[in-house]
Amino acid sequence: MTAGYRVLAGAATCLAFVVVVVGAYVRLSDAGLGCPDWPGCYGQITPDHARAEIDAAVQAQGGEHGPVSVHKAWKEMAHRYLAGMLGLAILALTLLAWHQRAQIARSPTLATALLVLVIFQAALGMWTVTLLLKPVIVTLHLLGGMATLALLAWLTVREKSRVPVMQDAARARRLRPWAALGLVIVVVQIALGGWVSSNYAALACVDFPTCHGAWVPQMDFRQGFQLVRELGRTADGGHLRYEALTAIHWTHRAGALVTFVYVGALALAVIRSGLAWLGAALAVVLALQVALGIANVLAGLPLPIAVAHNAVAAVLLVTMVMINFALSRATPKFS
Repeated sequence: MTAGYRVLAGAATCLAFVVVVVGAYVRLSDAGLGCPDWPGCYGQITPDHARAEIDAAVQAQGGEHGPVSVHKAWKEMAHRYLAGMLGLAILALTLLAWHQRAQIARSPTLATALLVLVIFQAALGMWTVTLLLKPVIVTLHLLGGMATLALLAWLTVREKSRVPVMQDAARARRLRPWAALGLVIVVVQIALGGWVSSNYAALACVDFPTCHGAWVPQMDFRQGFQLVRELGRTADGGHLRYEALTAIHWTHRAGALVTFVYVGALALAVIRSGLAWLGAALAVVLALQVALGIANVLAGLPLPIAVAHNAVAAVLLVTMVMINFALSRATPKFS
């Protein structure tokens, strides 16, 4: 393994986290269409170069409160610049992985898969804009960013000279499938959260723990979970019913309960198994994430808390990746 490869992997992981958080900020501040074309902004490299076109669009929409403005364009372009830097970092990782595979003593498959993923993620970013924020595309874009972060985290911890490893290999082997299931549950919950955000359903229920004063309110799951449709529309072009937004929000809450119970129990099991600091970190991050979700509802979705909710989801995912890695290393056939 070369030091340069290890440092680049760590830097790319940190940058991927920043890209995920900035992407959430762009989405939650309604700046996703700040530049309605891709990869530039009105055909220009920066919003300042497109000032005349942006001013004309602002005037046409009747003021700064629409989807287009100079500051929203800068938010969108800042995210694209960061994503471009991440793409270049992953390209460099892949080239190093192939060129120095003998010194690194690892297969370049994971780095190559990351490069393929980031190219697809760039395409999703383009479609997010050109297809006018279709919920399924926006959600897939979020999941692509999270997947990139998770794979980079795995690659980075794999290259570290010292990683946490459970000493009891037999116990680790028993715990591994439960940790893998926990990772799947977290991914599904992140997907549900993305579906809430991309459909603007975060405030479909404004009370807690009930929704509209009921534990099971009136809901329309068929409309709510139609994947191929426009934002705010049904598959046949009609207006999306409020009951559909309620179904989206309520399902995310139900998923949060399942995640809290299962991942909380997993955290206790990890603590007792010998990876105390990883289990404790998982418990703390999980509790913080639930608290932020509740605060979003009770406080009316303030932007800082909403962005923090996305950021902590990313931290929760990375923590689950680290636990799964540590358990895999403790199993003899993976050592």
